[in-house]
Amino acid sequence: MTKGKSDSWEWVKAVAIALILAFVIRYFLFAPIVVDGQSMMPTLEHSDRMIVDKISYAFSEPERFDIIVFHAPDGKDYIKRVIGVPGDRVEYRGDVLYVNDQAVEEPYLENLKLVYEGETLTGDFQLIDITSDTVVPEDQLFVLGDNRRHSKDSRDIGTVHIDKVVGKANIVFWPFSDIRIAK
Repeated sequence: MTKGKSDSWEWVKAVAIALILAFVIRYFLFAPIVVDGQSMMPTLEHSDRMIVDKISYAFSEPERFDIIVFHAPDGKDYIKRVIGVPGDRVEYRGDVLYVNDQAVEEPYLENLKLVYEGETLTGDFQLIDITSDTVVPEDQLFVLGDNRRHSKDSRDIGTVHIDKVVGKANIVFWPFSDIRIAK
């Protein structure tokens, strides 16, 4: 082979390898997502761009308060916070989250409480009122948006099967001025 053909062949191989790596990373490890709507405010803003970690749940289960992306029944991908994991009894009373009959702090709601000072963020409910189950079923998650007044979540669509979870979303990379880990 001549020097020119050899160099060209090396470039073709390098581009092919780069494309294969990009495909593997994008479809199996990490993916970008754009936050659509106000259901996760103030934690996430409309049009925030995030990285979804698709690999972490291959080795562990989602935990309470993780922010996840999942395939919703209407064919869209939703981004919500895990509130209940399998076996949990979930209830809201007097704007307080109770999991397994224990009051649970939700620090990510503090800024929203200032906006709606004196008003209820989350209406009272028990899991059984929504799902006919007393506990979150095996292989299911109970999810809520942080902006409870403006969120379509498990109160509307029921629990989310773990197989529908795309991954964990906690790195905001855009807008560039607001790069952060969302908690």
